[in-house]
Amino acid sequence: MHIRFIRTLLFALFVLSMSAATANAGVGVLITIGPPPLPVYEQPICPGDGYLWTPGYWAYDYDIDDYYWVPGTWVMAPEVGFLWTPAYWGWGGDRFVFYDGYWGPQVGFYGGINYGFGYFGSGFEGGRWDGGHFFYNRAVLNVNVDVIHNVYNTTVVHENVSHVSFNGGKGGIDVRPTPQQEAAAHDRHIGPVAAQTQQIQAARANTQMRASVNMGKPAIAATERPGEFNRGVVPAKEAGGAYTPVNRGGNVAKPGGAAVHPHDLPPVEHPAAPNTGNPKKDLKYQQQQDKMIAKQNQERDKLQQQQDAEHQQLTKQKADDARTQQVEQKHQQQTQQLQQKHQQQQQQFQQKVQKSGSSSNKK
Repeated sequence: MHIRFIRTLLFALFVLSMSAATANAGVGVLITIGPPPLPVYEQPICPGDGYLWTPGYWAYDYDIDDYYWVPGTWVMAPEVGFLWTPAYWGWGGDRFVFYDGYWGPQVGFYGGINYGFGYFGSGFEGGRWDGGHFFYNRAVLNVNVDVIHNVYNTTVVHENVSHVSFNGGKGGIDVRPTPQQEAAAHDRHIGPVAAQTQQIQAARANTQMRASVNMGKPAIAATERPGEFNRGVVPAKEAGGAYTPVNRGGNVAKPGGAAVHPHDLPPVEHPAAPNTGNPKKDLKYQQQQDKMIAKQNQERDKLQQQQDAEHQQLTKQKADDARTQQVEQKHQQQTQQLQQKHQQQQQQFQQKVQKSGSSSNKK
């Protein structure tokens, strides 16, 4: 009887926590205004042999409803023979969808965007792998030949001089992937490496990178090394064009307590630090808690990417409203199930910590 009472109480607490979470879900944001034009900037010098250029791009911060600039930087390739396919934004029919970049043996589709420095809209003309070494095209990349000797010089003529930073929709680049580019996307590839994640985090934390602050002309447009914003940085020479910040009313608020996509959810909450009375236990629990939250954020991002891919597929198929609504209902169910799973994990963890604290106090 006692056990049944405890189970009933825990279930009631879980339901209450779910209700509170749903009530606090607020509104989601449909990104209906594309990112700013790409800024004009020079490339910092390559820091050493084996580094490959990854161009800068506009990312989006859902917490502040604003784009922010992720500076271009030099990054070591995760594997010999791998090249970088840049991230890009594309119009998904009712919103802009972000497609993350990846490393692979071939450069795939990146929206036809002219990122410069070898990425002129299709493929990569800044260098090539040969015999296990990367050879740099000096006509495109900023390389010190006194330090790096595996170089060549081939002039590249390209007609795409646009600074437009997104594919499709009103004003976007009107280019579709070739069969070869689609094949590259399904080939073996690796997502952004730790150094690139560090670059993203540093950019997101810097308020000067926000489009509403820099108006499309970031003070740090590129860095020599990822995550280093204090040395070897290059400012934008000028904005790529006029831009109206999205947090001045450009985006559409989506009412309703039930989130449809993971990015519509409020940020994963960071509970108070564990306090069992045992410093060693508290440190252990804090590490477990941080690991759990990081994994939950990864699961959110993974589901969002999956749903974004389905949005793109709907656009390609020119799906009707009924089919689109059906997919959105499925997305809403997936998102709510993931939220419930995460809230249950957090509740179980807190119960574990509380039980440990009670045991310590009894001793």
